Amino acid sequence: MLDLLYLIPLFPLLGVVLNSFVLRGQSEKVVGSVAALMVGASFVVALGGFFQLLGMAPNARHFELEMFRWIIVGNFSAQASFLADPLSMVMMLIVTGVSTLIHIYSIGYMHGDEGFRKFFIYLNLFVFFMLLLVMGSNYLVMFVGWEGVGLCSYLLIGFWYTDELKASAGKKAFIMNRIGDFGFLLAIFLIWTTFGTINFREIQPMAQAYPVGAGVITAICLLLFTGATGKSAQLPLYTWLPDAMAGPTPVSALIHAATMVTAGVYMIVRSNFLFSLSPDAMLVVAWVGALTALFAATIGLVQTDIKKVLAYSTVSQLGFMFLACGVGAYTAAVFHLMTHAFFKGLLFLGSGSVIHGMSDEQDIRLMGGLKSKMPVTYMTFLVGTLAIAGIPGLAGFFSKDEILWKTYESHHVALWAIGLTAAFCTAFYMFRLLFLTFFGKFRGSKAQEHHVHESPKLMTVPLIVLAVLSAIGGYVGVPHALGGHNFFHDWLAPLISEGGATHGGGEHAGVPSAEYVLMAASVLVALIGIFLARSWYLGKSATVESLGKSGMRHLLYNKYWVDQIYDGVISQPLVKASELMAKYIDQGTIDGAVNGLGTTVSGVGGFVRRIQTGVTQNYAVMMGMGSVVLLGVLIWSVLG
Repeated sequence: MLDLLYLIPLFPLLGVVLNSFVLRGQSEKVVGSVAALMVGASFVVALGGFFQLLGMAPNARHFELEMFRWIIVGNFSAQASFLADPLSMVMMLIVTGVSTLIHIYSIGYMHGDEGFRKFFIYLNLFVFFMLLLVMGSNYLVMFVGWEGVGLCSYLLIGFWYTDELKASAGKKAFIMNRIGDFGFLLAIFLIWTTFGTINFREIQPMAQAYPVGAGVITAICLLLFTGATGKSAQLPLYTWLPDAMAGPTPVSALIHAATMVTAGVYMIVRSNFLFSLSPDAMLVVAWVGALTALFAATIGLVQTDIKKVLAYSTVSQLGFMFLACGVGAYTAAVFHLMTHAFFKGLLFLGSGSVIHGMSDEQDIRLMGGLKSKMPVTYMTFLVGTLAIAGIPGLAGFFSKDEILWKTYESHHVALWAIGLTAAFCTAFYMFRLLFLTFFGKFRGSKAQEHHVHESPKLMTVPLIVLAVLSAIGGYVGVPHALGGHNFFHDWLAPLISEGGATHGGGEHAGVPSAEYVLMAASVLVALIGIFLARSWYLGKSATVESLGKSGMRHLLYNKYWVDQIYDGVISQPLVKASELMAKYIDQGTIDGAVNGLGTTVSGVGGFVRRIQTGVTQNYAVMMGMGSVVLLGVLIWSVLG
């Protein structure tokens, strides 16, 4: 199956071609089915490749498929080649598996939309580029996929472009990502200058020759992380992701929960051999991740749009992944990336089911009592909520607890405390969302209540599958402290050196009892968050009313005014500067010079035009006068 590796990205691309040219005029059922089948075929091939790798010896799990020599300029050469190893295989399975479910869901969700065929073309194209990103064997192929998903994100977020707000959200995502992408591109240039290659496996042994803390390695890592902050929405480049909820809900589930936004995490884990040589860069990654996790979680506490709550939750969970990378727990980061794809994809699709049943209403203040009206959506949403809150036995518990434990074990107690606080906020805002949406009395209009209905099976079946994965997906990484084997750690171990430069010990460096205590603490804060949300939003307490009038709630509801600060400090000054440049340099200087030249030529032409009278006698007189003048000049020159 590994010899057929090229088929994995080829199938979605084939779906783009078929729906763009061959299936024009076909029904929604045909268009949607073809798009979903193409991604499903990629999943089947990826699954076959996984089992083939599984049958190899751990240190031999590597296969590189060279397609063709892409670029040769002087000493620089780049191959268009794909890489199959434990890390890329995890990403391939996540991308193709979750994408298949979301494609199926989208057939029901997008039913009747006038852009139905175009939507699935964009969706297939996105999957193609995302697969290029995770399958490329060098940074340049990764960058092509990186830019491709950025383009598709712009197209899908602004899919309903006739709405100015949605179109603006697409532009915002595109521009914010360009800032990070510039850093990534500079990192590629510096990698080539330093190592003479951009191939991952060729760079790794060369990097080991550099001392820990080498300046050039730190520079490369910080530039790579700049790209990651843009794509994975970390401070300060996170503001595009919440606005990206303007796109159709399946887009939110696919791009902004399960795949594209995790690209930055994947890139750092893929480059772990560089980051592990730079304690300073890793410390920056850890602190940015921890602060982002807490910052976004606090904003999520008071949001009223069901998708905005989940959007800030995504930013927060990505922060946890970067925190793990920063303390050297790369396996924990990928583990949480995988479980997050399950439960956050489920939660976004569940929110789409609610919006579909509520006739496009997204304000949770106008919901309530949907538990009995949408039982499948409620039960699956509950599973996702329990998983993200870190309740024992579900996928989120295993991955998030490992991140917190590894952070504490690496002697970063302050970072651990920030992560624990963010975990408390996560449990609170997610159960606040659950209680306001599905419990209590219906708070919307009578017309809305009359039309509330459960979603069709095309939408609920993917919810059920993702709910099952959210429940059992964590058992591939049960820690040794709980009697597990942690297959996930062993699977990635040949590629990743756990610990790195900032880690204080190995796999079992801490006192075993400490891990149990910290595990109990993370579960306790989650339970406190749940019960606090229950007492505030289902009980008789007046706390919510008093909080609603507080300055803190106003601060959080307005998202710390970061967008307004960016607008006032960056956007508006640039606009004013552009207006001045346009007025005085473009119009005044450049246009003035061009227009002045044109006026001069026109004036000269007008003067010459008066000479061309068409009267022969006038021409004879002028010739005579000219001859006299020339004769006078000659005489003057001779006498002089």
